Amino acid sequence: MLSYRHAFHAGNHADVLKHFVLAELLAYLNQKDKPYWYIDTHAGAGMYALTEGYATRNAEFETGIARLWDSAGLPAPLARYRTLIGAFNPAGRLAFYPGSPLLAQRMLRPDDRLRLFELHTTDAALLADNVATMGRQAQWQQADGFAGLKALLPPPTRRAVVLIDPPYEDKRDYARVTQALTEALKRFATGVYAVWYPCLTREEATALPDRLKKLPAKGWLRAELHVGAPAADGFGMHGSGMFVLNPPYTLAATLEEVLPWLTTQLQRDAGARYVLEHQGA
Repeated sequence: MLSYRHAFHAGNHADVLKHFVLAELLAYLNQKDKPYWYIDTHAGAGMYALTEGYATRNAEFETGIARLWDSAGLPAPLARYRTLIGAFNPAGRLAFYPGSPLLAQRMLRPDDRLRLFELHTTDAALLADNVATMGRQAQWQQADGFAGLKALLPPPTRRAVVLIDPPYEDKRDYARVTQALTEALKRFATGVYAVWYPCLTREEATALPDRLKKLPAKGWLRAELHVGAPAADGFGMHGSGMFVLNPPYTLAATLEEVLPWLTTQLQRDAGARYVLEHQGA
């Protein structure tokens, strides 16, 4: 039984890191006229209200996107990300936060395409409503994104950004990420693959980055934002990471500028820190 609902966490520190990196990847591909596909294996509902419903339960956005909303002196790349979120809040008040499908669609050009998967019944129905206005540009399925990814590769454009961000409620998701990427690289070695993962004390989470480093990509980048020290009882997420295979060569320098600022702005205690590693990128 699937129980995870991203609406409880919309706009939190993990979303800030994930969607900032995603926006940078899409902006890089936009520099060439040739179209590309955006593939999202765990698309969620697509849009989240921050003033009512699930997001207000823990109000995680207040220690995430809300800390950037009125901040002065943002690094230029973060200012672009804030402007992107602002497009979904035209009244100037932070009331909505886009999921990755709508954020991506805002950046894609008319000839680019979205291919979206969401397995949760309720979120799949909401996703269908939220992408209905995209017409032929977007196709979605209520399906397992790990399985669906294989059938889409290689895309006819031979250019793609793939986002893989399962909830990891099922510990098998860690192994499935590695397996899905191994198969994806065999079919489409030049794709840009971005994996979101939680920073937890459990072994499956701490081992994932090292396993991803061993995959046969031309380069990789690991970026983690730890907003605090792990809890003494080992419970809960103290940060998150983005691991990118075949990253743009510009991404490392951008994150070197942005991650120190985010660490200071989003920290919850003195244990806040960041990790940035890359190879061949």
